[in-house]
Amino acid sequence: MTIIIKNSSGMPIYEQIKEQIKEAILNDEMNEGEMLSSIRQLASDLKVSVITTTRAYTELEQEGYIYNVQGKGCYVAPKDSDLIREQLLRKIEDGFTIAINAARIAKLSKDELNQLFTFTLKGSQYE
Repeated sequence: MTIIIKNSSGMPIYEQIKEQIKEAILNDEMNEGEMLSSIRQLASDLKVSVITTTRAYTELEQEGYIYNVQGKGCYVAPKDSDLIREQLLRKIEDGFTIAINAARIAKLSKDELNQLFTFTLKGSQYE
């Protein structure tokens, strides 16, 4: 997995690391039980402080994406974790809120918004 740090991003470096690891886990680029780079190795690879990578890993662990085995390293947690499910539900709710606000600005009725959602859902790989 490649992590790309963008200094021009308004997002803190630890947050960029955390989000990219999260996306890799959710997109099955990293599998349950897979070992992550050590905190020191990742800091060295990215040329950032160990404190920065420690914070990213700590937050990933708190959110249920990884777990730490003392003296062994950090590993990808099972995806059926309740914490991950809650994170995903919050992401879905945020997406719906953005869509609803855009629909309100476009003056779509509830029926039109519902039709658009149904049409989009049928065109996706979800069904």
